[in-house]
Amino acid sequence: MHSEAAAARPRIVIIGCGFGGLEAARAMRHADVDITVVDRTNHHLFQPLLYQVATAGLSAPAIAAPVRHLFRKQSNVTTLLGEVVDIDAARRVVRLKDDGALPYDHLIVAAGATHSYFGRDDWAPFAPGLKTLDDAFGIRRKVLLAFETAEKETDPARRAAWLTFVVIGGGPTGVEMAGTLAEIARHTLPGEFRRIDPAQAKVLLLEGSPRVLQSMPEDLSDRARRLLEKLGVEVRTGARVTAIDAHGLEVRPGQGEAYRIESRCIVWAAGVAASPLGRQVAQATGATLDRAGRVQVQPDLSLPGHPEISVVGDLAAASSHVPGREPRPVPGVSPAAKQMGRLAASNILARIAGRPVANFRYRDYGNLATIGRNAGVVDLTTPFGHLKFSGYPAWLFWLFAHIWFLIGFRNRIVVLFDWAAAYWSHQRYARVVTDIEPVTSDG
Repeated sequence: MHSEAAAARPRIVIIGCGFGGLEAARAMRHADVDITVVDRTNHHLFQPLLYQVATAGLSAPAIAAPVRHLFRKQSNVTTLLGEVVDIDAARRVVRLKDDGALPYDHLIVAAGATHSYFGRDDWAPFAPGLKTLDDAFGIRRKVLLAFETAEKETDPARRAAWLTFVVIGGGPTGVEMAGTLAEIARHTLPGEFRRIDPAQAKVLLLEGSPRVLQSMPEDLSDRARRLLEKLGVEVRTGARVTAIDAHGLEVRPGQGEAYRIESRCIVWAAGVAASPLGRQVAQATGATLDRAGRVQVQPDLSLPGHPEISVVGDLAAASSHVPGREPRPVPGVSPAAKQMGRLAASNILARIAGRPVANFRYRDYGNLATIGRNAGVVDLTTPFGHLKFSGYPAWLFWLFAHIWFLIGFRNRIVVLFDWAAAYWSHQRYARVVTDIEPVTSDG
Protein backbone atom coordinates (compact mmCIF):
# COMPACT_ATOMS: atom_id res chain seq x y z
CA MET A 1 0.00 0.00 0.00
CA HIS A 2 2.80 2.41 0.86
CA SER A 3 4.59 1.86 -2.47
CA GLU A 4 1.33 2.32 -4.39
CA ALA A 5 0.69 5.61 -2.63
CA ALA A 6 4.22 6.77 -3.35
CA ALA A 7 3.89 5.85 -7.02
CA ALA A 8 0.73 7.90 -7.28
CA ARG A 9 2.38 11.05 -6.01
CA PRO A 10 3.21 13.72 -8.60
CA ARG A 11 6.78 13.42 -9.87
CA ILE A 12 8.68 16.69 -10.07
CA VAL A 13 12.12 16.93 -11.66
CA ILE A 14 14.33 19.98 -11.06
CA ILE A 15 17.32 20.44 -13.35
CA GLY A 16 20.04 22.44 -11.58
CA CYS A 17 20.64 23.20 -7.92
CA GLY A 18 21.62 26.84 -8.15
CA PHE A 19 19.62 29.55 -6.42
CA GLY A 20 16.46 28.89 -8.45
CA GLY A 21 16.48 25.10 -8.23
CA LEU A 22 17.35 25.08 -4.54
CA GLU A 23 14.57 27.51 -3.64
CA ALA A 24 12.03 25.59 -5.73
CA ALA A 25 12.82 22.30 -3.96
CA ARG A 26 12.78 23.92 -0.52
CA ALA A 27 9.44 25.59 -1.25
CA MET A 28 7.87 22.13 -1.69
CA ARG A 29 9.37 20.59 1.45
CA HIS A 30 5.96 19.94 3.01
CA ALA A 31 4.19 18.92 -0.22
CA ASP A 32 2.99 15.38 -0.93
CA VAL A 33 5.16 15.04 -4.04
CA ASP A 34 8.32 13.21 -5.14
CA ILE A 35 11.09 15.59 -6.15
CA THR A 36 14.25 14.66 -8.03
CA VAL A 37 17.01 17.27 -8.17
CA VAL A 38 19.67 16.56 -10.79
CA ASP A 39 22.85 18.61 -11.19
CA ARG A 40 26.20 18.22 -12.94
CA THR A 41 28.00 19.01 -9.68
CA ASN A 42 27.47 17.69 -6.17
CA HIS A 43 27.34 21.14 -4.54
CA HIS A 44 25.33 24.32 -4.39
CA LEU A 45 27.56 27.30 -5.08
CA PHE A 46 27.15 30.80 -3.64
CA GLN A 47 28.29 32.53 -6.83
CA PRO A 48 28.39 36.14 -5.53
CA LEU A 49 31.47 35.19 -3.48
CA LEU A 50 33.15 33.06 -6.13
CA TYR A 51 35.65 35.81 -6.88
CA GLN A 52 36.84 35.49 -3.26
CA VAL A 53 37.90 31.91 -3.99
CA ALA A 54 39.53 33.03 -7.24
CA THR A 55 41.58 35.64 -5.35
CA ALA A 56 42.55 33.34 -2.46
CA GLY A 57 40.38 35.10 0.11
CA LEU A 58 38.16 32.11 0.86
CA SER A 59 38.45 28.37 0.46
CA ALA A 60 35.92 26.48 -1.66
CA PRO A 61 33.95 24.84 1.21
CA ALA A 62 33.18 28.28 2.64
CA ILE A 63 30.92 29.12 -0.34
CA ALA A 64 29.82 25.66 -1.46
CA ALA A 65 27.56 23.16 0.28
CA PRO A 66 26.99 19.50 -0.73
CA VAL A 67 23.57 19.10 -2.30
CA ARG A 68 22.87 15.87 -0.45
CA HIS A 69 23.63 17.58 2.86
CA LEU A 70 21.24 20.42 2.08
CA PHE A 71 18.36 18.01 1.47
CA ARG A 72 19.22 15.41 4.11
CA LYS A 73 16.14 16.29 6.19
CA GLN A 74 13.76 16.76 3.23
CA SER A 75 12.47 13.25 2.72
CA ASN A 76 10.55 14.01 -0.48
CA VAL A 77 13.77 14.94 -2.34
CA THR A 78 16.11 12.58 -4.19
CA THR A 79 19.36 14.10 -5.44
CA LEU A 80 21.24 12.79 -8.46
CA LEU A 81 24.64 13.66 -9.87
CA GLY A 82 24.22 13.69 -13.62
CA GLU A 83 24.22 15.69 -16.82
CA VAL A 84 21.00 16.24 -18.75
CA VAL A 85 21.43 15.63 -22.48
CA ASP A 86 17.83 15.64 -23.70
CA ILE A 87 14.31 16.58 -22.71
CA ASP A 88 11.47 14.61 -24.30
CA ALA A 89 8.52 16.91 -23.73
CA ALA A 90 6.07 14.61 -25.53
CA ARG A 91 6.86 11.63 -23.29
CA ARG A 92 7.71 13.82 -20.28
CA VAL A 93 11.11 12.28 -19.75
CA VAL A 94 14.49 13.84 -18.93
CA ARG A 95 17.40 11.84 -20.30
CA LEU A 96 20.84 11.78 -18.69
CA LYS A 97 24.30 11.32 -20.18
CA ASP A 98 24.70 7.86 -18.62
CA ASP A 99 21.51 6.64 -20.36
CA GLY A 100 19.42 7.26 -17.27
CA ALA A 101 15.86 8.50 -17.68
CA LEU A 102 13.75 10.57 -15.29
CA PRO A 103 10.00 10.58 -15.97
CA TYR A 104 8.19 13.64 -14.69
CA ASP A 105 4.74 15.14 -14.26
CA HIS A 106 6.18 18.62 -13.74
CA LEU A 107 9.59 19.93 -14.72
CA ILE A 108 11.57 22.96 -13.51
CA VAL A 109 14.59 23.88 -15.61
CA ALA A 110 17.09 25.95 -13.62
CA ALA A 111 20.31 25.22 -15.49
CA GLY A 112 21.78 28.72 -15.07
CA ALA A 113 24.22 30.53 -17.34
CA THR A 114 27.72 30.32 -18.70
CA HIS A 115 30.27 32.71 -20.20
CA SER A 116 29.60 34.63 -23.40
CA TYR A 117 32.50 35.81 -25.50
CA PHE A 118 30.18 37.43 -28.06
CA GLY A 119 31.01 34.94 -30.75
CA ARG A 120 34.73 34.76 -29.96
CA ASP A 121 34.95 31.52 -28.02
CA ASP A 122 38.58 31.23 -29.14
CA TRP A 123 39.36 33.85 -26.48
CA ALA A 124 38.30 31.54 -23.64
CA PRO A 125 41.70 29.82 -23.08
CA PHE A 126 43.41 33.21 -22.66
CA ALA A 127 40.70 35.05 -20.69
CA PRO A 128 38.86 32.62 -18.40
CA GLY A 129 35.52 33.56 -16.94
CA LEU A 130 34.18 32.93 -13.45
CA LYS A 131 31.10 30.74 -13.07
CA THR A 132 32.23 27.54 -11.33
CA LEU A 133 34.66 26.41 -8.67
CA ASP A 134 36.90 25.01 -11.40
CA ASP A 135 36.95 28.48 -12.98
CA ALA A 136 37.88 30.02 -9.62
CA PHE A 137 40.71 27.53 -9.06
CA GLY A 138 42.03 28.21 -12.56
CA ILE A 139 42.01 31.98 -12.10
CA ARG A 140 43.61 31.72 -8.66
CA ARG A 141 46.38 29.59 -10.12
CA LYS A 142 46.80 32.04 -13.03
CA VAL A 143 47.06 35.07 -10.71
CA LEU A 144 49.44 33.59 -8.15
CA LEU A 145 51.72 31.98 -10.72
CA ALA A 146 51.95 35.27 -12.61
CA PHE A 147 53.75 36.73 -9.61
CA GLU A 148 55.89 33.60 -9.28
CA THR A 149 56.90 33.72 -12.94
CA ALA A 150 57.67 37.44 -12.75
CA GLU A 151 60.04 36.71 -9.86
CA LYS A 152 62.06 34.43 -12.16
CA GLU A 153 61.87 36.63 -15.27
CA THR A 154 64.99 38.65 -16.12
CA ASP A 155 63.69 40.52 -19.16
CA PRO A 156 61.97 43.78 -18.00
CA ALA A 157 59.35 43.77 -20.77
CA ARG A 158 58.30 40.17 -20.18
CA ARG A 159 58.29 40.74 -16.43
CA ALA A 160 55.99 43.75 -16.91
CA ALA A 161 53.58 41.58 -18.93
CA TRP A 162 53.40 39.05 -16.09
CA LEU A 163 52.69 41.88 -13.65
CA THR A 164 49.91 43.39 -15.76
CA PHE A 165 46.48 42.10 -14.75
CA VAL A 166 43.49 42.90 -16.96
CA VAL A 167 39.85 42.42 -15.99
CA ILE A 168 37.40 42.75 -18.89
CA GLY A 169 33.92 43.86 -17.84
CA GLY A 170 32.83 46.54 -15.39
CA GLY A 171 29.87 44.83 -13.77
CA PRO A 172 29.87 43.78 -10.10
CA THR A 173 32.10 40.75 -10.70
CA GLY A 174 34.63 42.77 -12.71
CA VAL A 175 34.69 45.63 -10.21
CA GLU A 176 35.10 43.31 -7.23
CA MET A 177 37.75 41.24 -8.99
CA ALA A 178 39.81 44.27 -10.04
CA GLY A 179 39.65 45.83 -6.59
CA THR A 180 40.73 42.59 -4.92
CA LEU A 181 43.63 42.08 -7.35
CA ALA A 182 44.88 45.57 -6.48
CA GLU A 183 44.65 44.74 -2.78
CA ILE A 184 46.60 41.52 -3.24
CA ALA A 185 49.37 43.36 -5.06
CA ARG A 186 49.59 46.29 -2.66
CA HIS A 187 48.76 44.79 0.74
CA THR A 188 49.06 40.99 0.72
CA LEU A 189 52.20 40.13 -1.24
CA PRO A 190 54.71 42.94 -0.51
CA GLY A 191 57.68 41.62 1.46
CA GLU A 192 57.29 38.07 0.16
CA PHE A 193 59.36 38.49 -3.02
CA ARG A 194 63.00 39.52 -3.46
CA ARG A 195 63.32 40.36 -7.15
CA ILE A 196 60.01 42.08 -7.80
CA ASP A 197 57.84 44.55 -5.96
CA PRO A 198 54.25 43.23 -6.19
CA ALA A 199 52.95 46.71 -5.36
CA GLN A 200 54.20 47.83 -8.77
CA ALA A 201 51.80 45.46 -10.53
CA LYS A 202 49.35 47.14 -12.87
CA VAL A 203 45.66 46.30 -12.62
CA LEU A 204 43.41 47.45 -15.47
CA LEU A 205 39.62 47.29 -15.63
CA LEU A 206 38.23 47.55 -19.18
CA GLU A 207 34.56 48.35 -19.80
CA GLY A 208 33.05 48.85 -23.23
CA SER A 209 30.23 51.13 -22.07
CA PRO A 210 30.68 54.69 -20.77
CA ARG A 211 30.75 53.69 -17.07
CA VAL A 212 31.19 50.80 -14.66
CA LEU A 213 28.27 49.26 -12.73
CA GLN A 214 25.68 50.15 -15.36
CA SER A 215 22.82 48.81 -13.23
CA MET A 216 23.49 51.41 -10.52
CA PRO A 217 22.70 55.15 -10.50
CA GLU A 218 25.30 57.27 -12.23
CA ASP A 219 26.52 58.94 -9.04
CA LEU A 220 27.25 55.56 -7.42
CA SER A 221 28.93 54.40 -10.62
CA ASP A 222 31.20 57.46 -10.51
CA ARG A 223 31.88 56.84 -6.83
CA ALA A 224 32.83 53.23 -7.57
CA ARG A 225 35.27 54.38 -10.22
CA ARG A 226 36.93 56.81 -7.83
CA LEU A 227 37.22 54.11 -5.16
CA LEU A 228 38.80 51.75 -7.67
CA GLU A 229 41.30 54.37 -8.77
CA LYS A 230 42.14 55.09 -5.14
CA LEU A 231 43.03 51.41 -4.77
CA GLY A 232 45.34 51.69 -7.75
CA VAL A 233 43.10 50.21 -10.45
CA GLU A 234 43.31 51.91 -13.83
CA VAL A 235 39.74 52.10 -15.15
CA ARG A 236 39.23 52.49 -18.89
CA THR A 237 35.66 52.92 -20.08
CA GLY A 238 34.56 52.98 -23.70
CA ALA A 239 37.26 50.37 -24.28
CA ARG A 240 36.17 47.57 -26.60
CA VAL A 241 38.34 44.46 -26.76
CA THR A 242 38.93 43.33 -30.35
CA ALA A 243 41.50 40.53 -29.92
CA ILE A 244 42.96 38.34 -27.17
CA ASP A 245 45.90 35.94 -27.40
CA ALA A 246 48.35 34.21 -25.07
CA HIS A 247 50.48 37.33 -24.67
CA GLY A 248 47.92 40.13 -24.39
CA LEU A 249 44.97 41.85 -26.01
CA GLU A 250 44.00 44.60 -28.41
CA VAL A 251 41.62 47.38 -27.40
CA ARG A 252 39.73 49.88 -29.51
CA PRO A 253 38.70 53.01 -27.58
CA GLY A 254 35.60 55.03 -28.39
CA GLN A 255 37.80 57.55 -30.14
CA GLY A 256 41.34 57.13 -31.39
CA GLU A 257 43.35 54.22 -32.70
CA ALA A 258 43.39 50.70 -31.39
CA TYR A 259 46.25 49.78 -29.09
CA ARG A 260 47.73 46.65 -27.55
CA ILE A 261 48.22 45.69 -23.89
CA GLU A 262 50.83 43.07 -23.10
CA SER A 263 49.38 40.94 -20.28
CA ARG A 264 49.78 37.33 -19.24
CA CYS A 265 46.85 37.35 -16.80
CA ILE A 266 43.45 38.31 -18.24
CA VAL A 267 40.08 37.64 -16.56
CA TRP A 268 36.80 37.75 -18.47
CA ALA A 269 33.80 39.28 -16.68
CA ALA A 270 32.06 40.90 -19.64
CA GLY A 271 29.35 38.61 -20.90
CA VAL A 272 26.85 35.99 -19.80
CA ALA A 273 25.00 33.48 -21.97
CA ALA A 274 22.27 31.05 -21.02
CA SER A 275 23.10 27.39 -20.50
CA PRO A 276 23.19 25.35 -23.74
CA LEU A 277 20.30 23.38 -22.25
CA GLY A 278 18.10 26.27 -23.31
CA ARG A 279 18.42 25.19 -26.96
CA GLN A 280 17.30 21.68 -26.05
CA VAL A 281 14.29 23.07 -24.19
CA ALA A 282 13.39 25.16 -27.24
CA GLN A 283 13.74 22.19 -29.62
CA ALA A 284 11.66 19.96 -27.37
CA THR A 285 8.82 22.41 -26.73
CA GLY A 286 8.82 24.91 -29.59
CA ALA A 287 9.67 27.73 -27.19
CA THR A 288 11.62 30.71 -28.51
CA LEU A 289 15.01 31.97 -27.34
CA ASP A 290 16.21 35.53 -26.99
CA ARG A 291 19.57 36.77 -28.29
CA ALA A 292 21.36 35.54 -25.16
CA GLY A 293 19.93 32.04 -25.54
CA ARG A 294 17.42 32.42 -22.71
CA VAL A 295 14.03 30.74 -22.98
CA GLN A 296 11.04 33.04 -23.43
CA VAL A 297 8.55 32.13 -20.71
CA GLN A 298 4.91 32.91 -19.98
CA PRO A 299 4.01 35.38 -17.19
CA ASP A 300 3.70 32.41 -14.80
CA LEU A 301 7.19 31.14 -15.87
CA SER A 302 5.77 28.16 -17.77
CA LEU A 303 6.27 27.49 -21.49
CA PRO A 304 3.63 28.10 -24.17
CA GLY A 305 1.73 24.86 -24.73
CA HIS A 306 3.59 23.16 -21.89
CA PRO A 307 2.23 24.35 -18.54
CA GLU A 308 3.98 21.39 -16.89
CA ILE A 309 7.43 22.89 -17.71
CA SER A 310 8.76 25.99 -15.96
CA VAL A 311 12.08 27.74 -16.60
CA VAL A 312 13.65 29.88 -13.88
CA GLY A 313 16.82 31.80 -13.08
CA ASP A 314 19.41 32.93 -15.61
CA LEU A 315 17.99 30.56 -18.23
CA ALA A 316 14.62 32.35 -18.28
CA ALA A 317 13.84 35.47 -20.28
CA ALA A 318 11.18 36.56 -17.81
CA SER A 319 9.30 39.76 -17.09
CA SER A 320 7.91 41.17 -13.89
CA HIS A 321 4.14 41.58 -14.03
CA VAL A 322 2.73 44.19 -11.69
CA PRO A 323 -0.96 45.08 -12.13
CA GLY A 324 -1.38 48.46 -13.79
CA ARG A 325 2.20 48.61 -15.06
CA GLU A 326 4.04 47.55 -18.17
CA PRO A 327 5.94 44.27 -17.79
CA ARG A 328 9.63 44.86 -17.03
CA PRO A 329 12.52 42.51 -17.88
CA VAL A 330 13.94 40.66 -14.89
CA PRO A 331 17.71 40.99 -14.29
CA GLY A 332 19.92 37.93 -14.07
CA VAL A 333 20.69 38.17 -10.36
CA SER A 334 20.41 35.68 -7.52
CA PRO A 335 17.40 37.32 -5.78
CA ALA A 336 15.43 37.04 -9.04
CA ALA A 337 16.38 33.36 -9.40
CA LYS A 338 15.25 32.65 -5.84
CA GLN A 339 11.94 34.40 -6.35
CA MET A 340 11.35 32.56 -9.64
CA GLY A 341 12.12 29.24 -8.01
CA ARG A 342 9.62 29.85 -5.24
CA LEU A 343 6.89 30.95 -7.67
CA ALA A 344 7.46 27.99 -10.00
CA ALA A 345 7.08 25.63 -7.03
CA SER A 346 3.97 27.45 -5.83
CA ASN A 347 2.40 27.27 -9.29
CA ILE A 348 3.11 23.55 -9.59
CA LEU A 349 1.36 22.90 -6.29
CA ALA A 350 -1.50 25.14 -7.43
CA ARG A 351 -1.91 23.14 -10.65
CA ILE A 352 -1.87 19.86 -8.74
CA ALA A 353 -4.59 21.20 -6.44
CA GLY A 354 -6.60 22.69 -9.32
CA ARG A 355 -6.06 26.27 -8.18
CA PRO A 356 -5.23 29.28 -10.37
CA VAL A 357 -1.57 30.06 -10.90
CA ALA A 358 0.11 33.42 -10.30
CA ASN A 359 2.21 35.62 -12.56
CA PHE A 360 5.77 36.40 -11.63
CA ARG A 361 6.37 39.68 -9.86
CA TYR A 362 9.99 40.59 -9.19
CA ARG A 363 10.75 42.43 -6.00
CA ASP A 364 13.87 44.47 -6.59
CA TYR A 365 15.81 44.98 -3.37
CA GLY A 366 18.62 46.92 -5.04
CA ASN A 367 22.24 46.38 -5.98
CA LEU A 368 25.51 46.36 -4.09
CA ALA A 369 29.19 45.83 -4.79
CA THR A 370 32.35 45.86 -2.74
CA ILE A 371 35.47 47.66 -3.91
CA GLY A 372 38.40 46.34 -1.96
CA ARG A 373 38.88 46.72 1.75
CA ASN A 374 36.56 49.14 3.60
CA ALA A 375 34.79 50.39 0.47
CA GLY A 376 31.61 49.58 -1.37
CA VAL A 377 28.53 51.02 -3.06
CA VAL A 378 24.91 50.20 -2.19
CA ASP A 379 21.66 51.11 -3.95
CA LEU A 380 18.68 49.80 -1.98
CA THR A 381 15.02 49.83 -2.93
CA THR A 382 12.86 50.47 0.12
CA PRO A 383 9.15 51.27 0.64
CA PHE A 384 10.27 54.88 1.05
CA GLY A 385 12.36 55.07 -2.14
CA HIS A 386 15.99 54.50 -3.04
CA LEU A 387 18.64 54.50 -0.36
CA LYS A 388 22.15 55.10 -1.69
CA PHE A 389 25.42 55.13 0.21
CA SER A 390 29.06 54.21 -0.33
CA GLY A 391 32.39 53.83 1.43
CA TYR A 392 32.87 51.98 4.71
CA PRO A 393 29.14 51.74 5.66
CA ALA A 394 28.41 50.21 2.25
CA TRP A 395 31.25 47.71 2.72
CA LEU A 396 29.85 46.66 6.11
CA PHE A 397 26.37 46.30 4.63
CA TRP A 398 27.73 44.20 1.75
CA LEU A 399 29.66 41.98 4.18
CA PHE A 400 26.76 41.20 6.48
CA ALA A 401 24.28 40.81 3.60
CA HIS A 402 26.46 38.17 1.97
CA ILE A 403 27.06 36.33 5.23
CA TRP A 404 23.32 36.33 5.94
CA PHE A 405 22.45 34.77 2.57
CA LEU A 406 25.17 32.11 2.65
CA ILE A 407 23.77 28.59 2.66
CA GLY A 408 24.35 26.83 5.97
CA PHE A 409 25.22 28.11 9.44
CA ARG A 410 28.73 26.64 9.32
CA ASN A 411 29.53 28.56 6.14
CA ARG A 412 28.51 31.83 7.75
CA ILE A 413 30.85 31.25 10.69
CA VAL A 414 33.76 30.21 8.45
CA VAL A 415 33.39 33.22 6.15
CA LEU A 416 33.03 35.65 9.04
CA PHE A 417 36.18 34.26 10.68
CA ASP A 418 38.17 34.31 7.42
CA TRP A 419 37.13 37.86 6.62
CA ALA A 420 37.93 39.06 10.12
CA ALA A 421 41.38 37.47 9.92
CA ALA A 422 42.01 38.97 6.47
CA TYR A 423 40.80 42.38 7.64
CA TRP A 424 43.22 42.60 10.53
CA SER A 425 46.18 40.86 8.92
CA HIS A 426 45.83 41.84 5.22
CA GLN A 427 46.59 38.19 4.47
CA ARG A 428 44.79 35.74 2.17
CA TYR A 429 45.35 32.22 3.37
CA ALA A 430 43.86 30.18 0.51
CA ARG A 431 46.94 30.70 -1.64
CA VAL A 432 47.62 27.08 -2.53
CA VAL A 433 48.07 26.07 -6.17
CA THR A 434 49.10 22.85 -7.88
CA ASP A 435 50.18 21.83 -11.38
CA ILE A 436 52.71 24.64 -11.84
CA GLU A 437 54.64 23.13 -14.72
CA PRO A 438 52.64 24.57 -17.67
CA VAL A 439 53.41 28.17 -16.67
CA THR A 440 56.70 29.38 -18.20
CA SER A 441 58.09 32.74 -19.16
CA ASP A 442 57.69 32.00 -22.86
CA GLY A 443 54.59 29.78 -22.92
